[in-house]
Amino acid sequence: MNDLSIYKHQNFGNRLGFGSRPALLLIDFVNGFVDPAVFGGGNIADAVAATRPVLAAARSAGLPVAHTRIVYADDGSDASVFTDKVPGLLALTESAPNGQIVDDLAPEPGELIVRKRNASAFSGTGFETWLARHGIDTLLVTGCTTSGSVRASVVDTCSANVRPLVLTDCVGDRAIGPHDANLFDMGQKYADLVSSQDVLGHLQRLAA
Repeated sequence: MNDLSIYKHQNFGNRLGFGSRPALLLIDFVNGFVDPAVFGGGNIADAVAATRPVLAAARSAGLPVAHTRIVYADDGSDASVFTDKVPGLLALTESAPNGQIVDDLAPEPGELIVRKRNASAFSGTGFETWLARHGIDTLLVTGCTTSGSVRASVVDTCSANVRPLVLTDCVGDRAIGPHDANLFDMGQKYADLVSSQDVLGHLQRLAA
């Protein structure tokens, strides 16, 4: 029995589908996570490019949009176990160029910017309250890295009783092995895996 058949036999991987009130989340698409010399590499730049039309369609359809970025204090006073593990993250301060959202996906007025110090968009941020305020039942997830902040946010989305839909070509990682493995695992346990083309069609119908 291969891996996939084991999951199927145990009734994993069921579909969640679109709900009636979706929102779009863009996770950590900042300059430092696109630059291979800093925190980037792999297929992250491709994920940014694939997310551009999704963001435009979400705006046209009137979806709530949220962006996340990692932000630490200039003096490192909010350092944590996370930064003990990855000390370079402390350089992502409010004004640091590497911590700014990439120009191609720059937030517009009215879109939420979640400043976080841990992997998940939910950890200590009030993001779950924002979802509840907007009555969100489906979260379209894009961003990086697939094995890090994307996965952590997807697990917490599921825990918040909101459907996570991961856009497979709009998420990226600095290494493809962890990207593929985490997509598989999220698809079996926590989220639907969908393409940007599938989502674009849905958003176009909503806009109409």
